[in-house]
Amino acid sequence: MSDLIDELLADAGDRMTLTVESTNAEFATIRTGRASPALLDRVMVDYYDLATPLKQLATINAPEARLLTVQPFDISSIKLIEKAIIESDIGLTPGNDGKLIRLSIPELNEERRAELVKVVRSIAEEGRIAIRNVRRDVMQDLRELREAGDAGADDEHRAEQELQKLTDAKIASLDTHLKGKEAEITEV
Repeated sequence: MSDLIDELLADAGDRMTLTVESTNAEFATIRTGRASPALLDRVMVDYYDLATPLKQLATINAPEARLLTVQPFDISSIKLIEKAIIESDIGLTPGNDGKLIRLSIPELNEERRAELVKVVRSIAEEGRIAIRNVRRDVMQDLRELREAGDAGADDEHRAEQELQKLTDAKIASLDTHLKGKEAEITEV
């Protein structure tokens, strides 16, 4: 196969790997009954009319297994941070003493576990779609190479087979991570 095709396949592999890693990072933001600062990674605060990640506005700690503390750098932003946490989909109710926000992580009930499994599955499906979109884009590039005369039909076919193997492997990797996260959520 030509160097162009090899470059396309290498680029597709890199982009698919990034998608798997990104999906894994999103999995970390789903709570499992244990306190983890990563739970608040997706929380965006409307700070001076600008959506700002919470971790840029405060120090987030897990001093105990079932407690998160959020200490804002700017005390005046405490109400905004509290509001953003309440409006987020993490299902935690903040309590504040004027300087520090405390978030107790309650035991997950079966209903909430089922909801979280659905959320994790939808995140995984978004990852699968992103991987398939990479495959679609590269397939289009391969067709354009063949039509421009830079690659033969046989090279295109072999590259498409390699691309499909790569896609299947990355989706399988994503599914493995999904199973692990589901097990973590449903663990009592």
